[in-house]
Amino acid sequence: MAGHFHAVVWIDHHEARMVHFNADEVDVKVIHPPHPPRHLHHRAGSASGTHDRGGADYFRAVSDAMGDAEAFLVLGPSTAKTEFTTWLQETMPHAWKQIFGVQAAPKMSDRELAATARQFFKSADLMRPRIDE
Repeated sequence: MAGHFHAVVWIDHHEARMVHFNADEVDVKVIHPPHPPRHLHHRAGSASGTHDRGGADYFRAVSDAMGDAEAFLVLGPSTAKTEFTTWLQETMPHAWKQIFGVQAAPKMSDRELAATARQFFKSADLMRPRIDE
């Protein structure tokens, strides 16, 4: 969305919540994987059960939702956040460079996501070198 420099995505294997924001506005988009994940049970004597991993179609839809924001924070409770950023690095390195942080976080409301991201970027922006023109 135009006018939103910062964004945060909260992602797990069931959904991704993309929140673009500026000082006055918040724009939310929810992305679901094309095939809902399911728990894979193990057979006796084999390794423990696991979950389906995120697919390229799901990650592509999330990356498309990134839009033209310049700085992103990726949050989530599970491995989906790491799988997404790894996929992004391998598939879309120009978009991967927009990721400023990846952190573990429980599910939260859109308002909480925006507040968490605002606090993160407030600190991150202070650490960036000043560019005087």
